[in-house]
Amino acid sequence: MEELFTQLFANGALLVMWGALICHWVLPIPREAHPAILWHKFAEQLANKVNVQSSYSQSLTSGTLAWLLMMLPMLIVLWALKPLVWQPQLYELAFLLLSLDWRNNQSFATQFTQLLADENSRAAKKLLAPLVNRSTDSLSLLGLGKAGSETLIMGLGRNVVAVLFWYALAGGIGAFMYRMAMELARAWSPSRQQFMPFGIPAVRILAVLDFIPLRLFALMILLGNRAQVSLTLLKQQAASWPLPGPSWLLIACGAKLELSLAGPAIYNGKKSVRAKLGGRIAPAAFHFAQLRKLLLGRLWLWVFIQSLVMGTIYQGL
Repeated sequence: MEELFTQLFANGALLVMWGALICHWVLPIPREAHPAILWHKFAEQLANKVNVQSSYSQSLTSGTLAWLLMMLPMLIVLWALKPLVWQPQLYELAFLLLSLDWRNNQSFATQFTQLLADENSRAAKKLLAPLVNRSTDSLSLLGLGKAGSETLIMGLGRNVVAVLFWYALAGGIGAFMYRMAMELARAWSPSRQQFMPFGIPAVRILAVLDFIPLRLFALMILLGNRAQVSLTLLKQQAASWPLPGPSWLLIACGAKLELSLAGPAIYNGKKSVRAKLGGRIAPAAFHFAQLRKLLLGRLWLWVFIQSLVMGTIYQGL
């Protein structure tokens, strides 16, 4: 343990990571005030201009060019500014801090668990609605449990695990670029008819970025009880979901706790057929609390292992 702390303070990248985590827990950025909200709105405005009625191939091309128009200039500016800053570590810390969203997901989990326990479906729908693209008005308490579970799993998987993974590979700018790519995929999600096929390039790019971190985290979820059963279920169901990273993570969490996830969902009034994942138990408040506990424990394990790996690699370099 003493060696770990020595490496932490001797290594700038590790110090930045832990500094960002501590700052995020002490003074989290409110969801409503996060730059991602402005980015999301700008993406919607751009889509309104360029996502016009056209052929399938033209729409795909428009979606690709729109993604490049949003991402490339920002990447160039961020890289150009980096040599000019007074303290590079603070620059890295700032962008990692902007990329993380652990506390808001934890806050959502706490509130949502209580609302499910109180059977307050109206308040639960209101809490969930800003976080998802699907319609929440027709959801029952059981449907809310499934939708809330998926939201929590993917929120922590992407906003914490994948962000930290890309920070380790590409620094604070890499983590921030991942977060912005994730927001574009959500803003232009082709699950809504108006963004089909315009949003497909954004979703495919995010799928590539998600592939390694979400699958690694899914394998970490499988550790412990029901590991063999969960792994068997993962092999059976993985091919039924279009996105390889999210599919593994959703199945791993569902199989671990025997929870029923995914299934049909309504987007803009139209029913979308989705495969059912996981087990057979519809998530209620008790199961949602179990899921939260499982994810929290695995997240800290991820942080600890990443700290050891980064300390070892950077020490070797």
